[in-house]
Amino acid sequence: MTIQQTTQDVLDAIRKSQSAAVADPRLSALGLEKSTFTQSTSATSGLTSYDLEPGAKFLAPVLTPLRNETPRVSGKGGIQANWRAITAINATGLRLGVSGGNRGGAQAISTADYFASYKGIGLETSVDFEAEYAGLGFDDVRAQAGLRGLQAAMIGEEALILGGNGSMPLGVTPTPTLAASANGGALATGTLSVICVALSFDGFVNGSVGNGVQSQITRTNVDGSSDIFGGGAAQKSAGATVSVTGPTGSVTATVANVRGALGYAWFWGAAGAEALGAITSINSLAITANAAGTQTAASLPAADWSNNALVFDGLLTIALKSGSGAYVSAQPTGSAGVGTPLTADGAGGVVEIDAALKSMWDTIRMSPDTIWVNSQEALDISRKILAGGSSAAQRFVFDAQQNAIGGGVMVRSYLNRFSMNGGQVLDIRVHPNMPAGTILMTARSIPYPLSGVGNVFQIRTRRDYYQIEWPLRTRRYEYGVYADEVLQHYFPPSMAVITNIANG
Repeated sequence: MTIQQTTQDVLDAIRKSQSAAVADPRLSALGLEKSTFTQSTSATSGLTSYDLEPGAKFLAPVLTPLRNETPRVSGKGGIQANWRAITAINATGLRLGVSGGNRGGAQAISTADYFASYKGIGLETSVDFEAEYAGLGFDDVRAQAGLRGLQAAMIGEEALILGGNGSMPLGVTPTPTLAASANGGALATGTLSVICVALSFDGFVNGSVGNGVQSQITRTNVDGSSDIFGGGAAQKSAGATVSVTGPTGSVTATVANVRGALGYAWFWGAAGAEALGAITSINSLAITANAAGTQTAASLPAADWSNNALVFDGLLTIALKSGSGAYVSAQPTGSAGVGTPLTADGAGGVVEIDAALKSMWDTIRMSPDTIWVNSQEALDISRKILAGGSSAAQRFVFDAQQNAIGGGVMVRSYLNRFSMNGGQVLDIRVHPNMPAGTILMTARSIPYPLSGVGNVFQIRTRRDYYQIEWPLRTRRYEYGVYADEVLQHYFPPSMAVITNIANG
């Protein structure tokens, strides 16, 4: 055997020894016979690297189309924006014919004064010292707090621009009308009491059967002060009762439509113990089972808290207010619990939308340019137009690609036939905050010569967005994002609102 062969045999023996666990019984008794490392089964235990990408990913939607597109202009002090408008010339319809050598009659001009009060808006966020320490090397937590505070303020401002209600109380909700049936549900024999609460934009979008609806809100602020304001619920109705024959009983409930209401909360049960069971976008309901919510009607104050005096009026409120001049229509009640959906005209259009457009042309000689809808109405409008029939005037654009056929059709525009210069195309846009059952139409220009209106509506600010880093009072950095502004709409008649639209 050569020296080289002896060396190779030794190396092979060492490798074999290192690849096997030590079998010494003395090490086994100490639990040390397995001396090699194995991969941990947990990402946060053992000698295992933690592969974390630096910087938090932001995966929450910041959808603010109205805020992004609405012009922002600077105010000039004062507590409100004020303007005057000429609303009619020759308001009395004076005839023009004159006799020889004589002068004509004097025309009458109608004017109106308008104002919109400034409101402060804002919210706060904070970062404690330990959060900053913990984020070192991963993310700038203080910068994140400032940015997310601004984004949250923009999201809140978007909702205000659409549906803020500072000046339109809904009043007392009408008493429901009930009808009982021995079939169609699971109600037991007994007397059922039903109470209804009309909801403004705030009340509808923030209410749920599980969490209840908000009436009077008392908010404790960061500085220790408090604000009391309305959460969007009108004063509750009186209770209506009906006798039910069980065990398969059901009840239908309807309430007179409330102008300005975008939804209705329904409470039912034994008299005095009515609980929240449904929130609807129409003014009726079919009750087939006991209420599933825990909020009781008795817990709501006997007062109207549908508006919030701390905010400015949004587009929906400006249009819905009595005397605004805007086109406002509510769908008929129809069958209780079913309601009245939009109606196809059989020619590629929607009856209710055409009625609004025709009325606007007949009264103010202009057209909106955008139809804002909820996803429910976007789908329903598409279905109504596609149901137009063989005689409907429709245009389809196909992008033909080999082996590529896409399903689904969505209508993105609507042709207004009531225009002096021929058809005018309106954009149909889904708004993230638009309540189901409501359609809003807006215009961004006034077609009248020398109108003096550059922006039909705009955000007028005494002070635009600003951020404050407050002086330290604890081991916490505190930030506030604020603005002082109002939504100024020069010509509310250029808007149209259709409410109480059933799904279908």
